[in-house]
Amino acid sequence: MRNFKEIKIWQKGFQIAVNSFKITSTFPGQEKFSLALQINKAGVSIPSSIAEGSSRSSEKDYNRFIEISLGSSFELETQLLIAREVKYGDPLLIAKTLDLLGEEEKMLAAFSKTLLTTNG
Repeated sequence: MRNFKEIKIWQKGFQIAVNSFKITSTFPGQEKFSLALQINKAGVSIPSSIAEGSSRSSEKDYNRFIEISLGSSFELETQLLIAREVKYGDPLLIAKTLDLLGEEEKMLAAFSKTLLTTNG
């Protein structure tokens, strides 16, 4: 079993999730249960899927969870772009989080390729 807390993609994903909650904490009241909820769910899904996948015994199963995490990161990126466009949340924190997401997406894609190569 892998220690997911030592994996860089999990650490970056964890920070992205924390940033997501900080961003949505300043959203207008009417957004607390729509866009904010979606942002928080996608943000939490990124490191959660990595952690869950790390418990799998096969590289193929692990990769499935890495792909889920990558999908969640694309989802979150889209939602943050919407939030930025409608001027919800701290624009500097959104920009920083979008930068982290770009890095995370590249790292997840590279890790997925490594798992697929290992799996044969």
